[in-house]
Amino acid sequence: MTRIGIIICARYKDCGGGKCFRALRERVGAFAVYPVTETVEIVGYSTCGGCPGGNVEYVPAEFLKNGCQAIHLATGLIVGYPPCPNIRRFKEFIEKQYNLPVVLGTHPIPMKYLNAHEKLSFWDGTGMRELASRLLSESSEIMKSYD
Repeated sequence: MTRIGIIICARYKDCGGGKCFRALRERVGAFAVYPVTETVEIVGYSTCGGCPGGNVEYVPAEFLKNGCQAIHLATGLIVGYPPCPNIRRFKEFIEKQYNLPVVLGTHPIPMKYLNAHEKLSFWDGTGMRELASRLLSESSEIMKSYD
C-alpha cells in the first residue's frame, strides 16, 4: 500500500477533488505511476494556503503523521490560470525538508485547459510544459474526458 497526500492551489479551496479521486481510481494522469494492483490511500488533502504557500511549510508534517509516503501537487497548480509561480519551490522544500518525494500533478490536464494554455506565450517560456510532461502524455480522449 502507498499512502499519499495531495496539495491543491488555494484558489480552488472549495474543490471537491472529484477529478483527482477519479484519476486515482482510473490510474491516469500523475497517478499512472501506481500500478492498478497497488492500493493507494489518500492520507491528507489540503490547500497550499494561498500565495506564497504558507501551508506548504506545515501540511507535509501532518501528512507524515498519517503515514504519507509521497505528496502530489495538484494539476491545478500547473494549469490553473495563472500557473503557480511557486511550484518548483514547493517541490524542492517538501523533498528537502520532509524527505518525501513530490509528484507534479494529479488528474490529467483537461483538453480545454491545454488548448487555452497553448495560445499563451508564457506556457513554453516558463517551463510549465516540462513540469506537465507526465500529464501531457495522456491521450487526447482521456484529456477530453476531464473537461
